[in-house]
Amino acid sequence: MAFSKWPFLKKIKTNHEKNNQITIIPEHVAIIMDGNGRWARQQGLPRIAGHKQGMDNVKRIVEVANAYQIKILTLYAFSTENWKRPEKEVNYLMKLPHDFLKVYLPDLIKENVKVEMIGHFEQLPSHTKKSIQHAIDQTKNNTGLILNIAMNYGGRSELVEVAKSIAGDVQNNKVKIDQIDEKLINDRLFTGHLPDPDLLIRTSGEIRLSNFLLWQLAYTEFWFTDTYWPSFSRHEFEEALQAYQQRKRRFGGL
Repeated sequence: MAFSKWPFLKKIKTNHEKNNQITIIPEHVAIIMDGNGRWARQQGLPRIAGHKQGMDNVKRIVEVANAYQIKILTLYAFSTENWKRPEKEVNYLMKLPHDFLKVYLPDLIKENVKVEMIGHFEQLPSHTKKSIQHAIDQTKNNTGLILNIAMNYGGRSELVEVAKSIAGDVQNNKVKIDQIDEKLINDRLFTGHLPDPDLLIRTSGEIRLSNFLLWQLAYTEFWFTDTYWPSFSRHEFEEALQAYQQRKRRFGGL
């Protein structure tokens, strides 16, 4: 169920008839996939079982996004802060890209999905990099949904790297101070080649960004749900899309 206890997060009730009336589709949807561990605890299972179930749900939600002709789906898979978790859990999370792609990459290719990644790629274990790079290479010519995986990603570290890059160019007389503007910064982000997200979904009941796409979410519409990511369903995705088309996006104007 979507949150209804805060007035600024009004729940939009939906049914099958309304779902068929979803006509305003966001081009770019970003999802903070939260709650795997709590889902597992609720089921009396170890945390890694929640991560496994969450991985399987990615494929289901990709199918929904494809069905609605969403162009970009950015999923927050592993943050720069997640390295603080227990070593056993981190090691398992680093195996998930391989496990996911081993099973689902043929389907993604068949469905014309293009796999991309944002984040600090070089800091990942070699086996993780190999799996992700293989998926990127195998789908680089696909023209359908972009499945953009945020892996070892942090919004603050992204902005720090952009600042360093621009400062270096200023120091080397490649960029003048008065040439620094929003476009220059945006172009140097991991997502510089993509439009900003239109809709952000966060599962699990938490209401915060958790260092995700801090620059890119400036005018994004937010939608929160109590549901843990492994249980996040097509119906709830459709609820989020239904809510999105009710929003009046003014981008600071009237």
